[in-house]
Amino acid sequence: MRLTRANLVAITRAMFAFLAVAILFHRSDLYLLGAVLTIVSILMDGLDGWVARRYGEVSRLGAVIDILTDRIVELTYWIAFAVLGWIPAWVPIVVAVRGLLVDGARAVAFERGLTAFGPTTMMRSRIGNFLVASRESRSAYGIAKAAAFTLMIVAYASALPPTAQPVVLTVALVCVYISVALCVLRGIPVLLEARRLV
Repeated sequence: MRLTRANLVAITRAMFAFLAVAILFHRSDLYLLGAVLTIVSILMDGLDGWVARRYGEVSRLGAVIDILTDRIVELTYWIAFAVLGWIPAWVPIVVAVRGLLVDGARAVAFERGLTAFGPTTMMRSRIGNFLVASRESRSAYGIAKAAAFTLMIVAYASALPPTAQPVVLTVALVCVYISVALCVLRGIPVLLEARRLV
């Protein structure tokens, strides 16, 4: 497999997430840096697709790598937050199980020449296509995760005034639960569509 510019962006994005999470376990005085790295990693989510289109590197394999990077990044944060005791353990479990089921269904579709998004998407229903592939749905889910990850880190930053911590933490937890709800909601149509492929 040739390492493309878009793949390099995806790998760099994952490395920023790993570095941010490493900070959470070793340097509480650098949590704000961890939050900045998190924001950069999240902003890079759309960059790999743009780079692939800009340099003619669009491929089905690239789409798979993009999804895998999304899973790696989000599970890195969810698992770290659960280990730190910031969120309940069921959150990363639900997200991981949903991801495995959806990615398994997408693998079956991939064998038949179908993709998760784009002109060859496996999604046939209008509502399914909206929930899974629309820019609005993907943006809402991305924003919810970005807010959850960043605010959760900021809530535990030593630089945050103690009086602000409960408010930031409450907003962060609301974003966590919205993210999980959107994660599950966006996975259901994929599983329903996959039934016709087996």
